[in-house]
Amino acid sequence: MEEFQFLPGKPLPLGATVFPDGVNFSIFSRNGTSVILELFHAETDGEPAVSYVFEPAVNRTGDVWHVFVKGLKKNALYLYRVDGPFYPNQGLRFNANNYLIDPYAKALTGPSIFRSLREGAWKRPNFDADLVYSHVRSAAGFPKCVVVDGEDFDWQGDVPLNYPLRTAILYEMHVRGLTASPSGGFSAPGTYRGIIEAIPYLKELGITSVELLPVNEFDENECDRKNPRTGSLLKNYWGYSTIAFFAPKMTYAAQPGGSAHVNEFKEMVRELHKAGIEVILDIVFNHTAEGNERGVTFSFRGLDNSVYYMLEDNKRYYRNFSGCGNTMNCNHPVCRTFILECLHYWVCEMHVDGFRFDLGSILSRGRTGEILGNPPLLESIAEDPVLANTKIIAEAWDAGGAYQVGAFPGGRWAEWNDRFRDDVRRFWRGDSGAVFQFATRMAGSSDLYMQSGRKPYHSINFVTCHDGFTMNDLVSYNGKHNDENGESNRDGSDNNLSFNHGFEGPAENPEIEALRERQIRNFMCSLLLAIGTPMLLMGDEIRRTQGGNNNAYCQDSALSWMDWTLKEKNAGLFRFVRMLIEFRKSHPVFTRTDFFKGKNLNVRGLSSDIAWFSADGKPEDWESPENFIAYLLTGSSAATMAEFDDNDLFILCNATPKDITAVIPPAPDGKSWYRVIDTSRPAPDDILDKKDAECLQNQEKYVILSRSTVVFLSKIQVK
Repeated sequence: MEEFQFLPGKPLPLGATVFPDGVNFSIFSRNGTSVILELFHAETDGEPAVSYVFEPAVNRTGDVWHVFVKGLKKNALYLYRVDGPFYPNQGLRFNANNYLIDPYAKALTGPSIFRSLREGAWKRPNFDADLVYSHVRSAAGFPKCVVVDGEDFDWQGDVPLNYPLRTAILYEMHVRGLTASPSGGFSAPGTYRGIIEAIPYLKELGITSVELLPVNEFDENECDRKNPRTGSLLKNYWGYSTIAFFAPKMTYAAQPGGSAHVNEFKEMVRELHKAGIEVILDIVFNHTAEGNERGVTFSFRGLDNSVYYMLEDNKRYYRNFSGCGNTMNCNHPVCRTFILECLHYWVCEMHVDGFRFDLGSILSRGRTGEILGNPPLLESIAEDPVLANTKIIAEAWDAGGAYQVGAFPGGRWAEWNDRFRDDVRRFWRGDSGAVFQFATRMAGSSDLYMQSGRKPYHSINFVTCHDGFTMNDLVSYNGKHNDENGESNRDGSDNNLSFNHGFEGPAENPEIEALRERQIRNFMCSLLLAIGTPMLLMGDEIRRTQGGNNNAYCQDSALSWMDWTLKEKNAGLFRFVRMLIEFRKSHPVFTRTDFFKGKNLNVRGLSSDIAWFSADGKPEDWESPENFIAYLLTGSSAATMAEFDDNDLFILCNATPKDITAVIPPAPDGKSWYRVIDTSRPAPDDILDKKDAECLQNQEKYVILSRSTVVFLSKIQVK
């Protein structure tokens, strides 16, 4: 490696910053006593080519260590080593023999931290990894940080789309899983470029936003269990175990190497935006992959353990509100700054449109784990001017018992609404007395969000997500079947609120399969016709199955991937969902900006913006054990606050096992009711274009078959 000149450098910005004549390095360590910058020729090198020991009098400002390396260029590889006191009982775990990743690294090279350590044969139970080494580890199997120049990509004028949340239709998906299957015929399967190839499908479906499972760099070789059926080592497929928060995952790139995968991620975002599709990242600030006191040191722990993590009173041990061994000290000022700067980077440099915060309740905990009434971090994110138009979505609970659905602090936060998931599942399963809760969810969950001053669209409605059954499996299995996870089927939730309709798993009986598909259509209607922001799970629109596995976090295989043959096999269902999405988009009554008032509007003869009915046409009896509900929505702009009047809609949901003859109220303003949806009918009659809708003329009753959804809209009858 050529000779470099080492100058004092500057403390800000943190990380590695490229200048025309060199690179500035800056890193935080309050309690460290010595910092060494290590520069490498190649990613497989075990020893650095150049080492620079920071001089505190020259290279330290406050708690920030910095140096400018004149002559160094982009794509240079580097790591750190940090020395200091090793007193685990005081929370100090410095060890100059450990190579450390820069928390602000914008890219990493490929080697697996966990695989190299497993192969080192030292990893045993009840073992403190930091005590093992009395000499510097080899860096040969350790990822290197890559110096990234953010100015070498042509965005072609792209900016984040930032659609209003109320108009969004989210599609939760896995970057690799969408295109990895050979059945898709993609030229770059399982990659960012594979997503670009799949854009026509996403546009055809009609979603507005993709919500990507974690793309921040993680190690898929973290798992040490084997698939009991195949004997192969399981993978960390979902990626909820972050190593580097600023770095997009390298192995999701079609052509990894240097910082090329950073540009490939940007290319994916740019092309999705050209197609009118937002990019939302599932991000995991609640913990890191370093684990507990027996875990692996590769970054935060070796830089300043007592600052970055919540520790127990005996500071050797970690508070574990994440269920993954450690908990990030998110409301410490240093961590708050780190998180905000990370979010700024993904918005400003990577052009993403929003974030879903995994186990978001941890972000509301103080330094000893207490739930804060006004958490500084959450308020900072909500009030941050750079993030003002960015979607911020919380998973409003954690593994330590916090549950804040409807009460997540910080102002404008949206939330994953698991109450919607559970109440809709109970209703369509036929649980007795589920109608009131179902109606509340369909009307926007005012019981959860009105009191805090938020709006219906702050409820992210979902029936299925990555964590749990797919929608096909929800109607095909009574219990979980996680037999390939290597945990003897002990993992995953037992509270699935599912029903197999008479047979566990795939059924040859056509009546069972027809009923299952009808139930999927019912779930889709509930999801897409409810007030709030809907989120679909990848592949539910074509009946993707995981064979009853409700916790496929370790299954990087056909079990989790999108099976593209299902699009043709289930073409009728795909058409139904596609048209249902379009139906939602065309009716502002579903994207209203406020909750229903349920009172006289004095508009077009309608007595209310929403009215609920029993099957006999009388006001709904909320004490009825029967799972039947009908309701009328007025499309008047006075009610919806839209720019134009919408059709009025009459929606009926029959989750009982019997057919019901329901009274149809008179259509408003002398119009006629037209049937547009009846999930009991086979395709293509299950959903009709507005122009092809079936006029009921003066029909006063309608037989809604068991386990069905029916939707009428009012319009002037054309003779």
